[in-house]
Amino acid sequence: MKAIYRVLMPAIFLSASAVASAAQARLDVARIEQATGLHGTFNQDEGVFKVTLPRTDIRPTVGGVKLVPDQGLGAWMAFTQSDGHVMAMGDIVLLENEVNPVMTAALDAGVHVTALHNHFSWDIPRVMFMHVEAVGDEDSVARGAGRVFEALREVMRNPPSAPSFGTAAAAGSLNGEAIAAALGQRGSMSKGVYKVTIGRKASMDGMPIGKEMGVNTWAAFAGDDQHAVVDGDIAMHEDEVQDVLKALRAGGINVVAIHNHMIGESPRFVFLHYWGMGPAADLAHTLRNAFDRQHG
Repeated sequence: MKAIYRVLMPAIFLSASAVASAAQARLDVARIEQATGLHGTFNQDEGVFKVTLPRTDIRPTVGGVKLVPDQGLGAWMAFTQSDGHVMAMGDIVLLENEVNPVMTAALDAGVHVTALHNHFSWDIPRVMFMHVEAVGDEDSVARGAGRVFEALREVMRNPPSAPSFGTAAAAGSLNGEAIAAALGQRGSMSKGVYKVTIGRKASMDGMPIGKEMGVNTWAAFAGDDQHAVVDGDIAMHEDEVQDVLKALRAGGINVVAIHNHMIGESPRFVFLHYWGMGPAADLAHTLRNAFDRQHG
């Protein structure tokens, strides 16, 4: 038995090595490096090529402790190949004012945004992490990844100004009927805030859950008709996420978080939190466009 083991093990290692080498050969790593402007490394065991851009330009502190890039502050994308298709997945490290410009660039380049959240508490300045993925032919995936890193470098060179939404007008001066007409959904006014809530349905642990259990989309408007702010949450099926994101960004509404609220629900729901400022009707039209991208 030991003799057989000694004979088989080199063959097994050779086979695994051959598979990894073949994967590397099929991935045009030079093309990926050219598109992203980054040198990468190839993991032989997994057949994955990875490029990383450390955020050496920011030195956030967490609870007074200064972080360095090796503590999770490296923006990266990893590439693998199977059956003629390339998949890329990554995590882009961003300051708050950088999130939406880079997100827009990713969406425009056909790169899916799959999560947006924090990895730390008490960090100064606030650091956000945007998870991305893309699948397709190698050229389109490489170009999409390149566009993401190009946008990241641009905000690093020219930091966007932090948005200033000013001071909302006196409470109670919103025209709720005009918002309802633009949004296509009726809400109610309370203490100067016009709020609309739309329920969706799911099941968890064999029990039905819906609007009052938190499976809902909502929008809360404040201010006046010309100087309004809106914040809210959109509950989305997984296949709705990208179209909803595109609709919000096209209308200038900022995305502030994308994540799950539940585990084990059916169908799977992803929740998106947003914030915007402008004429109330314009904000409502943008939200309606986003809501219309959903399947019901």
